[in-house]
Amino acid sequence: MIVDVGPLLRGEVKRLELDYLLSPQPMDGIVFDSDARVTGYLTDSAGYMRLHLKAELNYHGECARCLAPVDGVFSLDFERTVTVEGTLTEEQLDEMSDEYVVLSGSELDVDEPLREELLLGFPFRLLCSDDCLGLCPRCGKPKREGECGCPTKEIDPRLAVLKTFFDNDGEEEKN
Repeated sequence: MIVDVGPLLRGEVKRLELDYLLSPQPMDGIVFDSDARVTGYLTDSAGYMRLHLKAELNYHGECARCLAPVDGVFSLDFERTVTVEGTLTEEQLDEMSDEYVVLSGSELDVDEPLREELLLGFPFRLLCSDDCLGLCPRCGKPKREGECGCPTKEIDPRLAVLKTFFDNDGEEEKN
């Protein structure tokens, strides 16, 4: 969204309200119900402009451990200082990109930095619960559904011969 901050720059208002929808970037394995709802405001306090936004995004995906469906709402608070184009060098902007948004003339584009922040802030992997036990490595049954009957201790096939050696050794001592 391109915000015309002319009224703020001219001193006509001290605050601009923002409310719009933002299309999120597609992500592998994640389905977004709709666009992100973005609300917030832009304030001017004696030439010091500050942008405050809150974005909410409904999503669907799979648990990374047990493949159960996961639904949720991702919420992000986004705050930046507004700086006029040419005030900071390119190097300074690169170093402090998470602190500033750049005003070009009387227009402020808030979509690009907000999309980037949504992408970086979104969970790396989804979980149905923090203590999800995942799937049984043998049969694939979700562990949250209870025991599957598979052996929990598995002997390395390369060392299985040693088990028979020790079992036989114990029988000979009894005789």
